[in-house]
Amino acid sequence: MKTTTRAVIIGGGVVGASVLYHLTKLGWKDVMLVERSELTSGSTWHAAGGFHTLNGDTNMAALQGYTIRLYKELEEITGMSCGLHHVGGVTLADSRERFDMLLAERAKHRFMGLDTEIVSPEEIAQIAPITNLEGIIGGLYDPLDGHLDPSGTTHAYAKAARMGGATIETHCMVLETNQRTDGTWDVVTDKGTIHAEHVVNAGGLWAREVGAMAGIYFPLHPMEHQYIVTDDIPEIYERDTEHAHVMDPAGESYLRQEGRGLCIGFYEQRARPWAVHGTPWGFGHELLPDDFNKIEESVDFAYRRFPVLATAGVKSVIHGPFTFAPDGNPLVGPVPGVRNYWSACGVMAGFSQGGGVGLTLAQWMVDGTPERDVMAMDVARFGDWISPGYTLPKVIENYQKRFSVSYPNEELPAARPLRTTPMYDIFSQMGAVWGQQYGLEVANYFAQGDEPTYETPTFRRSNAFDAVAREVAGVRGGVGINEVQNFGKYLVTGEQARSWLDRIMAGRIPPVGRLALTPMLSETGKLIGDFTISCLDDQTFQLTASYGAQAFHMRWFAQHALNTVRIDNISDTRTGFQVAGPLAKEVLKACTLHDVDSLRFLDVRRMTVGMVNCIVQRVSYTGDLGYEIYCDSLDQRHLWHTLWAAGKKHDMAPFGMRAMMSLRLDKFFGSWMSEYSPDYTAAETGLERFIDFKKDADFIGRAAAEAERDKGPGRKLCAFEVDSIDADVHGYEPIWHDGNVVGFCTSGGYSHFAGKSVALGFVPTASDRKGLRVEIEILGKMCPARLIKEPLFDADGARMRGRS
Repeated sequence: MKTTTRAVIIGGGVVGASVLYHLTKLGWKDVMLVERSELTSGSTWHAAGGFHTLNGDTNMAALQGYTIRLYKELEEITGMSCGLHHVGGVTLADSRERFDMLLAERAKHRFMGLDTEIVSPEEIAQIAPITNLEGIIGGLYDPLDGHLDPSGTTHAYAKAARMGGATIETHCMVLETNQRTDGTWDVVTDKGTIHAEHVVNAGGLWAREVGAMAGIYFPLHPMEHQYIVTDDIPEIYERDTEHAHVMDPAGESYLRQEGRGLCIGFYEQRARPWAVHGTPWGFGHELLPDDFNKIEESVDFAYRRFPVLATAGVKSVIHGPFTFAPDGNPLVGPVPGVRNYWSACGVMAGFSQGGGVGLTLAQWMVDGTPERDVMAMDVARFGDWISPGYTLPKVIENYQKRFSVSYPNEELPAARPLRTTPMYDIFSQMGAVWGQQYGLEVANYFAQGDEPTYETPTFRRSNAFDAVAREVAGVRGGVGINEVQNFGKYLVTGEQARSWLDRIMAGRIPPVGRLALTPMLSETGKLIGDFTISCLDDQTFQLTASYGAQAFHMRWFAQHALNTVRIDNISDTRTGFQVAGPLAKEVLKACTLHDVDSLRFLDVRRMTVGMVNCIVQRVSYTGDLGYEIYCDSLDQRHLWHTLWAAGKKHDMAPFGMRAMMSLRLDKFFGSWMSEYSPDYTAAETGLERFIDFKKDADFIGRAAAEAERDKGPGRKLCAFEVDSIDADVHGYEPIWHDGNVVGFCTSGGYSHFAGKSVALGFVPTASDRKGLRVEIEILGKMCPARLIKEPLFDADGARMRGRS
């Protein structure tokens, strides 16, 4: 056995084999995979082997499309068969809500280039004739859907990797992973120790245990999953062509042809976690005992949906565990806080996603960054607050909702509340209707009177519409107050803090007492953050950004750290409020002896508010006159009582994130992971105006940003007024012009201030002109839209910037 290698992949399932192959494809030849048993010995061997492109996240859908197209390439490279069956598949909708979801997905697919289509019940009868269409409204057909041979596919990956120079060591059990002081790793196995620069955890069912060897907790849990293979069915084997896949969300089932019969699997509500206390090392090619009781209701429903099943005998039952993350997506990428340790775990849909996961991780390891935004599966999307006690109920919830409608405004209840601020009980008594971000409870809106205390999930305007409109009016017409806990906050200190920030950030680093907005770029010029930097003194800076990107951003800071600069994540120790609206200044003046009148737009000052020492910034994401007031979390309740008492005579209104998202649309302000993400550049999004190309610093991404500045971007982020009756843009809706898809939306909603539906989205730079007439496809309807240049509120910025 080799004792040194550049990278060791631990785990010989389809994901580990894919990572190994893609590393060799990108030029790393000295790589090695170790597997405690045979290849496919975990979840891979008993997988149903289905694949599909449908995914609510467009980048995940694109990676799934890559995975499916890769299989023919593997067959050509290796001469081995993956057992491909491209039979197409249809997802059924038996309610308006399910059909809305399919319409939204089909719209996304248009600009992605995926050849899916909405089909009628009559067309479904031709595609999937064994289906009982009673109650079916329509469906979504995907010609790429199909299935394959799990074992053959995994071995094809392995052969292709070996052809590229990789080594595979089976029957080699990892016992320890120990990091040396230089960041390299000793992987101790029962065959000896391997010294490697990088370690990849592709442990599958054992990923938790492998991670624990390095002191890492991976939020994963195995769930029992059961599918049935029937005896021969005449309606199947007498067909001239193979029967299509059928996904029946109402019945929580997926169905495909298996030989001369059918295979049908279930995501039942009586979900059962497996190996709660850890996966046994001796588990491998075993199956779990049959358990028809937990799928009894699902089977009864399936018999009604597919009547041929009722008379078919059962040939075999496959009941085995698969590993899930709390949100159902994989955990991929460099593990925050641990050098040269990589994750390729939680890939429950291995034959839909395994190729894309392998490509993404290999690009990350070889090139330093993946080619597309993969935040949906980045291991850094969960922070160090996550625990097994949180993971288990969320995994169960995700399993149960595997085939449920996923709404853009839905707030899932499992494992909540977990993390709360000192304001939680006060806001709850005021009628707060809660959402969550990164484990934190965040007020979405405040229900008053007979307003709904539960926001009904929907693709259309929700029952919280009037409550949000009231909060928006409170801000624009007087003054509103909102918690600023859900900003990520960082304290950067040291003699070289300014020069370090000049290197990390593309924008201008402000002088003492001022703040500035700046993009943070990757080496390729893509956006990896949009920050506010506040200079408190020559060696002290406060940074604010998205709360949900904390681990992502701290990982980046650590990768580019200087010993002389200290970076502290203070997101949960520094909190406070923003007050915004034309009367915001009057509220603040009543709470402090400091000179508020002299506080200019983008000024930052240390001030005492009430009895609390605060940092006050003259800026507001509402686009209005406003102030962000930061304090120690222990002082937050006193600060609240001070501000609330001063605001009473002005009828100060508490407002939540739903109102905030409406208010920011009035000014066309972008949002992290909507308008600003690693898919986009500063020039495309308009953030180039915040890049300081004159500063004497070789900031990360400078060369790429300068090249794009000189050439000009191919697309631009624009704002649109949309003629829509009861539904607004949420994201990824296609933009049509002259009968062609020319762009897509990044986000949108309803401007309660202007009384208009607003969308933000990308169009070709040549089309970026005021008054451009387009159509935006919302839930299958072509909605006329017009490109607008002037903000809907405070177009000249007088109120936001002025002193009155």
